[in-house]
Amino acid sequence: MTPKAGDILHVTRDASVQFATAIFFRVIRVHDWPTYDGWLWLDGYQLNAAGDAVERRSIFVQGNGLRQVRQNPAGTGAGLGAGHRGHTNLQDRTVAGAQVRPAVRHASAVATG
Repeated sequence: MTPKAGDILHVTRDASVQFATAIFFRVIRVHDWPTYDGWLWLDGYQLNAAGDAVERRSIFVQGNGLRQVRQNPAGTGAGLGAGHRGHTNLQDRTVAGAQVRPAVRHASAVATG
């Protein structure tokens, strides 16, 4: 897959071993830099489960390992509908027909004293 600006991707280990913990990523740009066959440099934002940008990143990935996150069309009241431009809830999005649920990290209690 060759993403384009605005696409939201689910980036997993299939795209690169650096993503043992999968992330959601909104593409800003796909660089045209020469690289290995099938690999891409992407600029964009890592997203949290609510669809908010939490970190700007450049990532080096295999295009065939990327999965585009489906978004509801504008005006449906969910996803990127009217009034929610650039904001989406990724908790229940589908990737290639399968439900995607981002990992929830829980802080562990540390005894002090």
